[in-house]
Amino acid sequence: MRNMVIIGSGPAGLTAAIYAARANLNPLLLEGNEPGGQLTLTTLVENFPGFPEGIMGPKLMEDMRKQAQHFGTEIVSDFARKVRLAERPFRVYYGEAEVETRTVVISTGSSAKMIGLDSESKLMGHGVSTCATCDGFFYRGKKIAVVGGGDSAMEESTFLTKFANEVNLVHRRDTLRASKIMQDRAFANPKIKFHWDTAVKEVLGSRETGVSGLRVENLKTGATSVMEVDGLFVAIGHHPNTEIFRGQVDLDELGYIKTQPGTSRTNLEGVFACGDVQDPVFRQAVTAAGSGCMAAIEAERWLSH
Repeated sequence: MRNMVIIGSGPAGLTAAIYAARANLNPLLLEGNEPGGQLTLTTLVENFPGFPEGIMGPKLMEDMRKQAQHFGTEIVSDFARKVRLAERPFRVYYGEAEVETRTVVISTGSSAKMIGLDSESKLMGHGVSTCATCDGFFYRGKKIAVVGGGDSAMEESTFLTKFANEVNLVHRRDTLRASKIMQDRAFANPKIKFHWDTAVKEVLGSRETGVSGLRVENLKTGATSVMEVDGLFVAIGHHPNTEIFRGQVDLDELGYIKTQPGTSRTNLEGVFACGDVQDPVFRQAVTAAGSGCMAAIEAERWLSH
């Protein structure tokens, strides 16, 4: 019987582990399919407080992991394939094992939806990004492309015009899905150029030199051309990793876990959620870490009642 099982190992899960371990709860943490979470896909992280020169994403997560272990977190390199939260104690299943626990902290994060190109995954963190607020700063005075047609694509494009000289919005259709106010803002921005009925077929460049351009196809004419850009932002949405909790924990219409305002509490007593799995708005390492701290403190208080 465990006091706490933490599912997921991004900034939220590892911060929860650090706090729980220091409170002598001896947490068990399941790393999941993406150990370290989305930060392991980035290169330089410049906006995490305390690193004036920035820190590499994978290094930051490795240090958080060591810190959690240092205080007594047991870390298992496996993923939760099933949970039973209907009755207490809760049960979490991973690999061939099953564990009973008094509290569960869900920090399974969300995954950025990708175009699905080999060249895109090869250059992820080397000129391809899924986060404008994380990486926009690196494109001061440059030409970039954004793929997408929803609110997040409009928001990222508009934000990126603060840095880039030119933002090329590439969309497969001839109309946008984004809300009218977001569309109007993007259309009114002279730095944003729209490329309709266009799909990215290949990202050009190398890990050493970064992105040099995109091979694009006009879906109406079938003509291909090369668009010269210094970076690509993929903004076609995120999906929260909540499949195994469906039907057990309350989710919103997009699949994110609902938490009570200002807390990490779910609709189930003793089950807490933190990080991107319950935050479709900010999606930052520092906010995820903060909510992980909240989850551990709330779980500890709940256990002591």
